[in-house]
Amino acid sequence: MIPLDDTVLQALLAAVVALPLLGAVAALLPAPPGLRGRGPEQAVLRHGVTVTGAVLVLTVLLALGFDHDHPGVMQAQTDVSWIPALDVRLHLGIDGISLPLLVLTALLTFLCALHSYAKRPQGPRPQAFVALLLLLECGTLATFAVLDLVLFFLAFETVLIPMYFLIARWGGKDRGPAAWKFVLYTLLGSVVMLLGLLVLGGNAGTFDMVRLAQQHGSGLSHGTQVVAALAIGLGLAVKAPMWPLHSWLPDAHTAAPTVGSVLLAGVLLKMGTYGFVRILLPAAPEGAHTFAPYLAAFAVVGIIYGSLACLALARKGAQGDLKRLIAYSSVGHMGFVLLGVATLTHTGVNGALYANIAHGLITGLLFFLVGALKDRTGTSDLDALAGTTGAALYGRTPRLGGLLAFGAVASLGLPGLAGFWGELLALLGAYHPAPGLSRPAYAVFLALGALGTLLTAAYLLLVVRRVCMGDPATSSPAGSSAALPDVHGHEYAAWVPLVVLTVLAGLWPAALLGLTDPAVQNLLPGVTR
Repeated sequence: MIPLDDTVLQALLAAVVALPLLGAVAALLPAPPGLRGRGPEQAVLRHGVTVTGAVLVLTVLLALGFDHDHPGVMQAQTDVSWIPALDVRLHLGIDGISLPLLVLTALLTFLCALHSYAKRPQGPRPQAFVALLLLLECGTLATFAVLDLVLFFLAFETVLIPMYFLIARWGGKDRGPAAWKFVLYTLLGSVVMLLGLLVLGGNAGTFDMVRLAQQHGSGLSHGTQVVAALAIGLGLAVKAPMWPLHSWLPDAHTAAPTVGSVLLAGVLLKMGTYGFVRILLPAAPEGAHTFAPYLAAFAVVGIIYGSLACLALARKGAQGDLKRLIAYSSVGHMGFVLLGVATLTHTGVNGALYANIAHGLITGLLFFLVGALKDRTGTSDLDALAGTTGAALYGRTPRLGGLLAFGAVASLGLPGLAGFWGELLALLGAYHPAPGLSRPAYAVFLALGALGTLLTAAYLLLVVRRVCMGDPATSSPAGSSAALPDVHGHEYAAWVPLVVLTVLAGLWPAALLGLTDPAVQNLLPGVTR
């Protein structure tokens, strides 16, 4: 990897953020006659693949040109005055924390566009679908790239509109109520977060995240930091999602189309936890320290609650929906991320960032697989799939069954796969929390988190047994033994990168930790571990 000149990196980062927005506008225009192919619908779906593919290439070039010897230093910075009266600036930049999230966003969005091109989304005009997908990518990339609190809030809110319409117009059963619930929860949380951002920036004299991190709370009273941490934390916790503010998530995932579920779990949930690390911990350290034990308590309750909910859905006769089960599993997995953040240590925060990426890869893969299973069988109901003997995917579609089993064991944290390291580091951080935090209390949180890993293994192995095993001759649905198509070529193209990266992240954790740890040390300078 050869570091590029910072001017080139600036141009690449600006292009990565702006290109999806330009592509969204272009998707709504008529396709030129020579590019229509078999029709305008195919042309606009191909346009989505082209734009997201170009964004992915630019993001990879950005990652290759990034100075990996100094990942803790903010690079590719563009800092231009936007609203001088409020000192709001168009400030972009990346470091070892934001770069992996940019790459993950670009990759998952490209794979979703590829999936949609091969399997046309059922619903209104594909022009609107592609435009919304690209607008969603723009908002998410901007969230991870901007370094101004006001811009962060605007980017944070940008994703609400496209995700609402993706659920409401292209979703399944009960899509309307699920979409409204998603918007209301996240919008109310965002209003509270905005108040906290204004309190923080107004009292600190700047909305610039880099300067706020350098000040590390100096000049802010304890009361101001507590108010800012509470308001910002509540807004971020809704998006994270933290128990008990999670109830919008299962409904949204169950109703969303496959690509909506992939992006919601793989990317949008990361925006909340990223905000904790980028804004809350460095800018309001005293406020974060005050609420850290409560955040850890809610996190471990979420771990246990999510696992028990999944066990209830996985048991025979519960009529549990497989998409809903994976959604509840996200509540548990993101609980480990929040637990790592709540330790306020380098080890725990690095674990949180690692678990963020691992969850995006693994859960994105699982939603792709469940979507494919639903397309083949017409249902994602576990009882309908499994019948009396199991769905027998190993016998009927061995490659699909094998991939589903791989996703399940990766999600339960099998050593050697990506899901293992983040949870381990989060638990190690709880074993030695930051000075001033109650070690006995965090020992209890550690024990509950460890129990959550056992419950996670229990429900995922139960799902594998019911869905992958059984007698093909008597397998469901309705006892039919009709052949199901195994993995198609376009599905391999969308899934194999996630499988490869899940294995690579599990076997080579230093590749990601080498990026995040120096940046975490810069954001948390007073922490020794």
